[in-house]
Amino acid sequence: MIQTDFKQLNKTMLAKLVVASFVMFGFGFAMVPIYQKICEVTGLNVLTQRDERAEEFARNTQVDKSRSITIEFDANAHGPWAFKPERNAISAHPGELVTVYYELHNRSDQAVSGQAIPSYAPVHAANYFKKLECFCFKQQALDGGETRKFPVVFVVDPQLPADVNNITLSYTFFDISAAGKSASVLQPQGSERSSATVARF
Repeated sequence: MIQTDFKQLNKTMLAKLVVASFVMFGFGFAMVPIYQKICEVTGLNVLTQRDERAEEFARNTQVDKSRSITIEFDANAHGPWAFKPERNAISAHPGELVTVYYELHNRSDQAVSGQAIPSYAPVHAANYFKKLECFCFKQQALDGGETRKFPVVFVVDPQLPADVNNITLSYTFFDISAAGKSASVLQPQGSERSSATVARF
């Protein structure tokens, strides 16, 4: 009797774990369209939009050489991607123009489209992080087995609070091909294939 109850308990637990896995997997695909809907409602779609004033800001901003900020880079992926920054961290002066690269590889044998969504730590650092160029501004399409390097060009505003000495820029790259309609929701104009170095494994 006890053995039967134990087997039933194991089956119940297994079923719950399977359901939880499917829910988490589905949520990963749903995050991009959910993010888009939140932005439509709140008007806060600033993380993946080009700041038209960033270029002018970079030209007119003085470099604060009395201060250095450590900027760390992180990468996460949902889908058939191998995704990583070329450098894990750099030290930069506020007001200094910085270029870093992220590498993205499509491990599948089919063309896949993706969208990168950035996040920052601390969160309020996003207000002082001025991106002139970023692959996150548009969808990206890679052929099967293709590898590309994408530049991120940015300036940290010298008005960054004095108590912030470390910023983490993290990108999560989502497979929007599998998300169906979300591919047209985020960018109906098509995928960006410029400003990248193309290579193949």
